Amino acid sequence: MRPDSLAFRLVAGAALLTAILLIGGGLLLASAFRESVESSFDARMDVLLGGLIADAEIDPQGRLVLRRRFTQARFERPFSGLYWQVTESGTGQVLLRSRSIWDQQLPVPPRREEPGPRRSEAMGPEGQSLRLVARDVTLPGDTRTFTFIVAGAANEIERETESFNGTLAVAVVVLLLGLIGALLVQVRYGLRPLRSVETGLADIRSGRAERLTGDFPSEISPLVEEVNMLLDHNAQVVDRARTHVGNLAHALKTPLSVLTNEAVSPGDSAQLAETVRRQTGLMRRQVDHYLVRARAAASGSVLGARASVAGVSEDLVRTLKRIHRDRDYDVTITCPEGLDFRGEKQDLEELLGNLLDNAFKWAEGRISLSAAPTPDDPGRLTITVEDDGPGLTEEERARVLKRGARLDESVPGSGLGLSIVDDISGLYDGAFKLDASPLGGVKAVLILPRAA
Repeated sequence: MRPDSLAFRLVAGAALLTAILLIGGGLLLASAFRESVESSFDARMDVLLGGLIADAEIDPQGRLVLRRRFTQARFERPFSGLYWQVTESGTGQVLLRSRSIWDQQLPVPPRREEPGPRRSEAMGPEGQSLRLVARDVTLPGDTRTFTFIVAGAANEIERETESFNGTLAVAVVVLLLGLIGALLVQVRYGLRPLRSVETGLADIRSGRAERLTGDFPSEISPLVEEVNMLLDHNAQVVDRARTHVGNLAHALKTPLSVLTNEAVSPGDSAQLAETVRRQTGLMRRQVDHYLVRARAAASGSVLGARASVAGVSEDLVRTLKRIHRDRDYDVTITCPEGLDFRGEKQDLEELLGNLLDNAFKWAEGRISLSAAPTPDDPGRLTITVEDDGPGLTEEERARVLKRGARLDESVPGSGLGLSIVDDISGLYDGAFKLDASPLGGVKAVLILPRAA
């Protein structure tokens, strides 16, 4: 598993978070357990202190004695870690003490205003760390106040806590390793569909498959669909390019045959020159036509491409006004800002350039270009170019869409403009039609995909 792999990132991130949570939980458990042990220890001291007080009494001679021997094996063993002691509060004199203290004595916890037992920590016999609990008591039949003290070695708390912490640490480590192992298995299983995608792409690259196939999770299905769409698009581009090359070769056969026959046939040079001029012009138009179609086919579904309709329209109108500066055209552009064509800018320039070029050639003086979202389809836009020229009949409108058709040979052009517009719009799954304009001329309506 490489450090830059997705699996490593998933496992490392999850393992780090799991380790933080487990360690944090372990620390909380250790703290709670220590508090519980300390509370239990203090409760045992309270019970022993209560028993000691209950056994104490004043004898007929006025001395403090125990009614019965306050015995526990540890109280009898020297320095066992469990001690008791009774002192007179006024003088501090030690009256009674357990044998476990031997010849030493316990420190008395400082007094306080609040009633109840007093607790403290101090050093005891043999340098032991002690937890003490003390209570001031006045016994019946006596006016003196006695301080009863019970103490236990704090190392008992430490031993229990350390034992628990050791067991807890082992459990946390084992649990962490187990979770990391489970994460590895889960990540490998979860990423298996990506390996299927990798295998599928390798099959496509080697020619064993044409598309990604199989059942994929819902999170990966969109990726697989996009890849398949891209593969289909590339295949369409290749097929279209092959078709255009074949069509071009077929279209050039006839003029080349005519030129070959003219070259070997006797005749005057003027007739030969006219034939060459006519046939080479036809060949040039054929080449131009198929070059435009091939380029448009290759860029018709470029992902992410977009072009501003307003920007392209304004640039083209400025250029055409300079070209036709000898005539005063009234050109109106109506296009909202932010309306973009979903496709290559060069294709939009080709489309609008041909429509505006025709409008400038035939208009008497007024040209209108408008663009807006298509009312019944928010994913498309409609561009309309109108002029006040002589217009076209219905039959003429159908004829000018044919490749190379020209209604007036006196006007410069190849006759491919509107045919190219029709071809490019079709490659974008759009639509193109000609109609009569209220201005008196032709109304060209172009429907294209709109960028979101």
